[in-house]
Amino acid sequence: MNKGFSIGLTAALAFIMAILVGTCAPAVAQKERLLYSFDGANGAYPTASLIPDAAGNLYGTTSGGGAYNEGAVFELMRKAGGHWTERVLHSFKGGADGAYPSANLIFDASVNLYGTTYAGGSNAEGTVFQLAPKADGVWTEKVLHSFGNGKDGEHPEAGLVFDATGNLYGTTYEGGANGLGTVFELIPKARGKWAEQVLHSFSGKDGASPYAGLITDVGGNLYGTTNTGGADSFGTVFELTPKAGGGWTEQVLHSFNGTDGKNPDAGLIFDASGNLYGPTQDTMFELIPKTGGGWTEKVLYNSGSTSGLIFDGAGKLYGTTYVGGTTGYGTLFELNRKADGKWTYLTVYSFLGEADGDGASPYAGLILGASGHLYGTTYRGGGAGLGTVFEFTP
Repeated sequence: MNKGFSIGLTAALAFIMAILVGTCAPAVAQKERLLYSFDGANGAYPTASLIPDAAGNLYGTTSGGGAYNEGAVFELMRKAGGHWTERVLHSFKGGADGAYPSANLIFDASVNLYGTTYAGGSNAEGTVFQLAPKADGVWTEKVLHSFGNGKDGEHPEAGLVFDATGNLYGTTYEGGANGLGTVFELIPKARGKWAEQVLHSFSGKDGASPYAGLITDVGGNLYGTTNTGGADSFGTVFELTPKAGGGWTEQVLHSFNGTDGKNPDAGLIFDASGNLYGPTQDTMFELIPKTGGGWTEKVLYNSGSTSGLIFDGAGKLYGTTYVGGTTGYGTLFELNRKADGKWTYLTVYSFLGEADGDGASPYAGLILGASGHLYGTTYRGGGAGLGTVFEFTP
């Protein structure tokens, strides 16, 4: 288990007591279906969310397993009759090609996959990689950048995001000028080369240890969270804005103080009005932009999540918890806005664990399929106890 994941798990365990004393609503009718169980050779211990292609096939990473036990990239292909078939697209060897991918993947317009590994690469501090499909169905991996060169970032825990011109952006948990993590950009160059530059090195006062990835708005601004740092050392929400003459300006939108949330290790989402939503270790929050500048934080619910949040078509928020529920193996929950603007929290599924052939300990966020069904991964559980892919019907 990598360092950043251990920190995230430690944070998740902190709110189990709130679940056990009954602050969450009991589970309702279970509508979960196990799609696949990892067995080690085909991957183990997924910590990242999934992405779909146009045909509804699912792609993801496992932080362990694969041919060399250094992690893998996999595809789940939808078959007739509701069945799914898995294949490993790439097994990491642990050397120059990377090791221990713990983040989600993204596609480009040519259906190439991009992601990060926590370790490996030429400096053993992690990589950004590309997987390109060939005509014969085989995928070829290429390392675009190896971290750990001088004041570069180290150990990316999160996935990547494209801007409108094809540049890639991400975060590293450590490294940079102060050793407290970075925001970086990868710029495509001629002959398939990429150039990396550090856009921001965190200092502690403006945040530290960004565990989650970034999101962008229509203006090309970047938004994210840091796990620690800020005015009270409980983490921050930040924005990076490109300057007209080059360079970027960082602004802390909110510093958590421990009562309104602490130690966020998941990313953010926007609603249609431009408000930001996310979880911390022990709260769900909303950040609302104010006229004339600044943001106002609102705590939606005093219970945290191990994953990012996602909206469904009806405006409900969904997420997962690594522990808790009726069995202690974690939950899938729903937040529903009431007419008075308050939110109600409902545990809609409690994972049963490997003893019952179900998943356990979901660490990653969910995705919404075209059918309105939710898809996700669990870190443990399944037939071999090495994690699963599941489907949930709201």
